[in-house]
Amino acid sequence: MYFLKIKPLSVNKLYQGRRFATPELTKYKRDVGLLLPNLRVPQGRLRVKYHFGISKRTDGENCIKAFTDILAEKYGFNDNKIYSWEVVKTDVKAGGEFIEFSIEQL
Repeated sequence: MYFLKIKPLSVNKLYQGRRFATPELTKYKRDVGLLLPNLRVPQGRLRVKYHFGISKRTDGENCIKAFTDILAEKYGFNDNKIYSWEVVKTDVKAGGEFIEFSIEQL
């Protein structure tokens, strides 16, 4: 698993209306992109594992979409190739947020 010390962005923070990314999403994509390691994603069906360290008030499900989109863009795969998700949420205090992830062939 890879560890990123960044607070996952919830779906509520992603878009203004239906089509326009918020300034927060633009910044989040840039920040995450700078933290991501160089990886080679396998071909075919994929399994992703996510571990989000977030506030207990944050809905962990909301963190998945934006992060998955960023991974797909960075590593050049279509997220429709993901067939298995494992998601774990850990409650952390403000300032201790993180993301861990792995991408494997299924």
